[in-house]
Amino acid sequence: MSSTLFIQRVSLRTRLTLALLLAFLLIFADHQLEIMQPVRGALNSVVSPVQYLAVMPEQGLDNFINQVQSRRRLVRENQQLKEDVLSLQGQMQRYQFLVRENERLRGLLASESREERMRMVAEVIAVDSDPFSHQVVVNKGTRNGVYIGQPVIDAEGVIGQVVDVGLTTARVILVSDQSHAIPLRAEASGIRVIAQGVGDTNSIELMHVPHSTELSEGDLLMTSGLGGVFPEGYPVARISNILRDESLPFAQVQATPVANLDRIRMLLLLWDSNSELQPIRTENEPPSADESGNEGANESGNESVDKSANESMEESADSEPGTAEPETTQGEGV
Repeated sequence: MSSTLFIQRVSLRTRLTLALLLAFLLIFADHQLEIMQPVRGALNSVVSPVQYLAVMPEQGLDNFINQVQSRRRLVRENQQLKEDVLSLQGQMQRYQFLVRENERLRGLLASESREERMRMVAEVIAVDSDPFSHQVVVNKGTRNGVYIGQPVIDAEGVIGQVVDVGLTTARVILVSDQSHAIPLRAEASGIRVIAQGVGDTNSIELMHVPHSTELSEGDLLMTSGLGGVFPEGYPVARISNILRDESLPFAQVQATPVANLDRIRMLLLLWDSNSELQPIRTENEPPSADESGNEGANESGNESVDKSANESMEESADSEPGTAEPETTQGEGV
C-alpha cells in the first residue's frame, strides 16, 4: 500500500518536472526558432477585434471629452481675441486722432507770413447756430491779449477776424459770412479786388470786377495788406468761376476759400510784433516759438492749445467795456 502511494507521488512529481522542462524547451525553441509565431498570429487575429471592441467606448468617451474641452477653449480664446481686437481698434482710432491733431498743429506752427508776427493757437469751442451767420467761438479772450479786428488764420490760409472779445473767449467772423469783406490781390497778375462772403463756406464773391479783367480761373487770391487789418501775403481763396455776361454791369467771379471753413478746429491768432497789442500768456501757457525768438531765448516753445472746453458761448457776451458789436466790424473797413 505504501509503495503504491510512493509510486503515485513520484509519478506526479515526474510529470510536473517533465511539464516544466517541456515548457522551458518550448520557450527556448520559440525564442531561437520562432516556431510559435504562426500560433501567436492566429491568436492575435482572434483577440484583436475583441480588444478593439473593449477599448472603443473608452476611446470614444475620451475623444468626446477632448473635443468639448477644445471647443470651450477655442470659444474662450475667440472671445478674448475679439475683445483684444476691439480694444486695439479703439486705441488705433485714438492714435489716428492724435496723429491728425499733431499734423494740424504742425501745419499751424509752420504757417508763415512776410511780416514778423506773433501767433497763438486757439481752439474752436462753439459754432454759431444761426445758418445765416458764419461765426465761431474760440477759447482765447482778453486775458490772452485778443482784440477786436485781430486777423485769424489756419494752416491753409485766412479764416476771418475777431469781432467780439470776452475775458476767456472770442468770437471770430469767417470770410464766408455775408457781412464780411476783405481786400485781396491776385498773386499772378497783382490785380486788386474786394471779396465778400455769400453765406456759403465753400464760396466767396469778388465785387465790381470789370468784364475786361485779366483774372483767370485757378488764380490764387491773397491778402493785399490794405485796410490795416490783414497782413499782406496770406492766401485766402482761389478763383473757381468767371461769368462775363454783357447784360450785367460787372463780371460775376466766384472763388473757393483755401481754408476748410466748415471743419476748422484749430486756428492761429496773429499779432504784429511792432504793435503795442501783444499776446498775454497765462501761467500754464508756454511762450510760442515766435515770442521765444524775439526774446532771444534758446528754447523754442510750442504753441499752447487751451483745452478749456467748459467755456460756453455766453462768455463771449461778457466783453469788456468799449468792445464793438459783431455787425459793426465788416472785414477791413471796406
